[in-house]
Amino acid sequence: MRKATTSPGEKIVKDIKRATRKHYSSEEKIRIVLDGLRGEDSIAEPCRRESTP
Repeated sequence: MRKATTSPGEKIVKDIKRATRKHYSSEEKIRIVLDGLRGEDSIAEPCRRESTP
């Protein structure tokens, strides 16, 4: 089986995406899930709200 090689450019992009990813605390995750389970909005709405800066 042949191992896939990544170009240096692909590695840079992957590193940037990883570094700019938002990290949520456990409390934030629980709050977001509970907001979604309340059913007042669609599941997509809390996701949109959290993804905007």
